[in-house]
Amino acid sequence: MSTMLKSLQDLRSAAEKDPAAPPPTYGVALPPPPPYGVALPPPPPYGVALAPPPGYAPPFQPCACGLCDESPLQWMFNLMTRSEEEDAAYPFKEFISNLDRRELLGVASLLTSDPDYFLEIARNKNGSNRLQKLVGKSDDVDDLICDATLYRFLHVMTDKHASYVATRGLRVFAGKKKEYMCEELIHHALLLARDRHGCVALNEMLTDLDHPYYRNQLLDIVAHNALPLSNNTSGNFVVQHVLKLNDPRTTRNVALSLRGHCIDLSFKKYGSYIVERLLEADESVAVVVMELVESDGDRLMRLARSEFGNFVVNKALIVTQRRMTRVDLFRDLVKKLTPFLNFLRKSRGSNIAMFLESVHQTEVA
Repeated sequence: MSTMLKSLQDLRSAAEKDPAAPPPTYGVALPPPPPYGVALPPPPPYGVALAPPPGYAPPFQPCACGLCDESPLQWMFNLMTRSEEEDAAYPFKEFISNLDRRELLGVASLLTSDPDYFLEIARNKNGSNRLQKLVGKSDDVDDLICDATLYRFLHVMTDKHASYVATRGLRVFAGKKKEYMCEELIHHALLLARDRHGCVALNEMLTDLDHPYYRNQLLDIVAHNALPLSNNTSGNFVVQHVLKLNDPRTTRNVALSLRGHCIDLSFKKYGSYIVERLLEADESVAVVVMELVESDGDRLMRLARSEFGNFVVNKALIVTQRRMTRVDLFRDLVKKLTPFLNFLRKSRGSNIAMFLESVHQTEVA
C-alpha cells in the first residue's frame, strides 16, 4: 500500500514539474497550430452559436487579415436589418426556430445590450418585423425585450416601425410585463395622442388592450381631454377612434367634454367627423342637436352653408327624424332652419334645403 501511494505521489510531482497535454485518441490528429503571428479567434459571446448557419455572412469570428473584422453587434445589426431578398437564402424565422433556449436568450441579450442599439434596429422596417418574431418565444426573451422597450418607450411609440414592437408586446406580454407597459402608456397617453405615429400606436393599443382597469383609464384620459385633442391634427384621430369603439360611458364623457364646442368643431374637416360620430350615438345625439337649436340663427345658417358644417346639420336632421324618441329635437331643428331656406338653396347647404322642402311637403300632404 505504501509503495502505491509513493508511486501516485511521484506521478503527481512529475506532472506539476512538467505539465503536458494528454496524447490524442488513437487515429485522431491534433489540429495544426495557427500561423506564426496570428492569434486564435476569441470565443463567441455567451449563448451565441460559434458560427452562423449557411446564408449568414460574415461570421462572428474576425478575419485573419485584420482588415475586415466585424463585431458581434454589427453582425447582429446586419442580420436583423437586411432586406427580404437577402433573407430569402436562410429566413430569420427558420434561423430562430433552430436555436435552443440558451442560444435564443443569447441573441436577445445581444439585441438588448444597449438601448440605442435596440432602438436603431426597431426603427428599421425589417428590424422591427424580426424583433416582433422574437416576442413570445420565451419568458426570458420577453423580459429583455420588455425592459428595452420600456427604457425607450416614448421613442419606440412615436416611431412608425418601432411602435409595432411595442404593440406586439402588449398583445403577448402577461402579468407584470403587461402592467408595466400599460402604466407607461397611461403616463405618456396625451403625448402619444398628439404625435403622428404615436396616435396610430395608441389607437391600436386601445383596440387590443384586454385589461379592463387600464383600458378604462386610457379611455377616460382621452374623453376628459377630448376638446384639445379634437383640435389637434393627430389627437383628432384618437377621439374618432375612441368613439368608434362604441363604449357608451366613454361616448357620453366625450360629448360632455365637447358640449358647447360642437358648432366650432363642425366648421373644420376632422372636427366635423367627430360631431357626426356623436350624432350617431344615443348617448350623445341630444348634446349636439340642442347646441344647434340653441345657437344664434345667423351662426347656424353659416354652419349649414359651410363646406363641412352642412354635412353635420344634414345628419342631425336625418338621425333625429329616424329616432322616434327625438321627435321634439327634430321639430325644433326644422323650425330653426326653415327661415333660412332661401339662403340654403343656392349654397353648400342645398342638401339641407331639399330635406326641409320634403318635410314641408309631407306635412301639407
